[in-house]
Amino acid sequence: MPTMADLFEAVERKAVGKTAYTAKDIEVLEGLEPVRRRPGMYVGGTDENALHNLAAEVLDNAMDEAMAGQASHIDINLAADGTVTVTDNGRGIPVDPHPKFKSKSALEVTLTTLHAGGKFNNKVYHTAGGLNGVGISVVNALCDTLTVEVARDKKLWTQDYSRGKPKGKLKACGPAKNRRGTRVCFHPDPDIFGKKTRFRVERLYRMARSKAYLYRGVEIHWSCDKSLLDTETAKADNGAAVPSQAALHFPDGLRDYLTTTTKGRITVTPAPFHGEAGLPDRQGRVEWAVDWLAANEDNGHAFLNSYCNTVPTPQGGSHESGLRTALIKGLKAHGGRIGNKKAARITADDIMDGSCLLLSLFIPEPQFHGQTKEKLSMPEAARLIEVSVKDHFEHWLSEDAEGAIMLLDHVIERTEDRQRRRQDKAMLRKTATRKLRLPGKLADCTRRDAAGTELFLVEGDSAGGSAKQARTRDTQAVLPLRGKILNVATATRDKVHANQEIADLLLALGCGSGSGYDEAKLRYERVIIMTDADVDGAHIASLLMTFFYCEMPDLIADGHLYLALPPLYRLSRGDKSAYARDDAHRDKLLKKEFPGCGKVDISRFKGLGEMPARQLKKTTMDPGERSLIKVTIPDPSDRNQKRKSKKTADLVEKLMGRKPESRLAFIQENARLAANLDV
Repeated sequence: MPTMADLFEAVERKAVGKTAYTAKDIEVLEGLEPVRRRPGMYVGGTDENALHNLAAEVLDNAMDEAMAGQASHIDINLAADGTVTVTDNGRGIPVDPHPKFKSKSALEVTLTTLHAGGKFNNKVYHTAGGLNGVGISVVNALCDTLTVEVARDKKLWTQDYSRGKPKGKLKACGPAKNRRGTRVCFHPDPDIFGKKTRFRVERLYRMARSKAYLYRGVEIHWSCDKSLLDTETAKADNGAAVPSQAALHFPDGLRDYLTTTTKGRITVTPAPFHGEAGLPDRQGRVEWAVDWLAANEDNGHAFLNSYCNTVPTPQGGSHESGLRTALIKGLKAHGGRIGNKKAARITADDIMDGSCLLLSLFIPEPQFHGQTKEKLSMPEAARLIEVSVKDHFEHWLSEDAEGAIMLLDHVIERTEDRQRRRQDKAMLRKTATRKLRLPGKLADCTRRDAAGTELFLVEGDSAGGSAKQARTRDTQAVLPLRGKILNVATATRDKVHANQEIADLLLALGCGSGSGYDEAKLRYERVIIMTDADVDGAHIASLLMTFFYCEMPDLIADGHLYLALPPLYRLSRGDKSAYARDDAHRDKLLKKEFPGCGKVDISRFKGLGEMPARQLKKTTMDPGERSLIKVTIPDPSDRNQKRKSKKTADLVEKLMGRKPESRLAFIQENARLAANLDV
């Protein structure tokens, strides 16, 4: 019998005989051939994003000269055939023979050798973008034609390349009059990127403009062939057309960028939070500009753009984490100083939600996640930025007390919306597991379609009993509430969420609250507040309207909330009877309906629970006989602002908020308007 070793040996012999693998199968790729074989390792693929990475690498090299203080002017041009030309007035790539490769110039070594460049130490470039000695050689490898011109030491030099290989020697072209720097003209290889992949003019323009914003010391001249602008996609930010020529220079840096981007939109604070600071214990600096859009403005317009050494970092990283931490700690600390207890519950997501944020970090030897540098991976940078930005943020909040309160209120509202959404999700899960089990006190209507249905909110079980007897079962539902519900204008979110009456009401309506409100899920066409026609009833109605305004203002704006008008008096003489809503209405009916000297019996209802079901139906619930008042939000200038009519918000805060002195002042101002008080 064969042993286990014999079996393994037989399997190995069979495998070797099937697919031989020897030393001659080991390939050694030289020069730039690895780049052409595996472009995804160097530029992220062969799609449109990778194509634009080529332009970004060449432009970053020019920007490195500007950040080193050696260049002040950069030109970028896109030709009709897709050729990109980038020119700077920096020092120019060295053209003298390289000491290690004496037969080649330093220029040729830089363009044909991976990991050859002047950015591996801090002697030439203190901070740099690009791919640190890989970028320009990778671009050269992936282009079918590339021409480089160098104006250096008052002489002009040029050399042509194709697919990473020089087409000839470096040539001297005579004196360079009034010129210095480097010009790179390249055309991507269609064998790599395909014939249909093209540079997008709007994307290159935004790239050039962002570089000018990020480094205020440089002026970038943009130009492109006019034939490239005849497309609907050739739009810059805010829908403006991309120009065929433009001089891009922004003395205020990121603040200019932010102001341009948010132009025409409503912001929370009067001015953005912006500034720059040096990094402690390390050479480098950070610049930022932050603004917050109003709740009705941030739909699709918020953004977070971060950069390191002018290189975009779309996947974020350590610098973004540091900024988030600085903002949340600064705002919480400010809320604690002014005694706002709600500030303790806000999170970084709440303060970042709806924000327009620009962040630019300049730092030596940055560490990125991946070759294409889409994410910064430097925990030390997060700590440095947090320390630098937090102090500036707290000073900014202290200097503008009114703006700080507006921002804090805005972020707290985001926090409450988030908590509402979480509660609504929990309620939906709870409802799903209960198979639409509704509150036990709800007498639901039999019709399943919301059209034509009504939910009556009544105070107490007694009134609920009368209403349930008086209702039309097919279309009218009744939900009794226990006394006066919670005043949501003054209650904490935790207290609101824990309130059983509010939970039952939300469950009965089924449409969610806050930003989670969905009209399509509302189970009734009308929600009718039906309370006693006295002072207590009016107070309960006010509390319910406050609840709907604070928790689901869209329900009001969509026209679903009503007030019933139950009678306070019954007037009768003989077989004739009438119902009066209040004292003034009673006196009017006495004169109009009961003229003469006969005695009129006047009875006052103690409440809806004391009213016979037949009378309640006739006076208050029968659609053919009753009167309703539709609740609306005054002056919503447009539908997107319906939730935040400032005049209404101020009135609700004055009457239902935490400050009793505001209510007293309102009463004193309007006391003369009150008549026939029920006291």
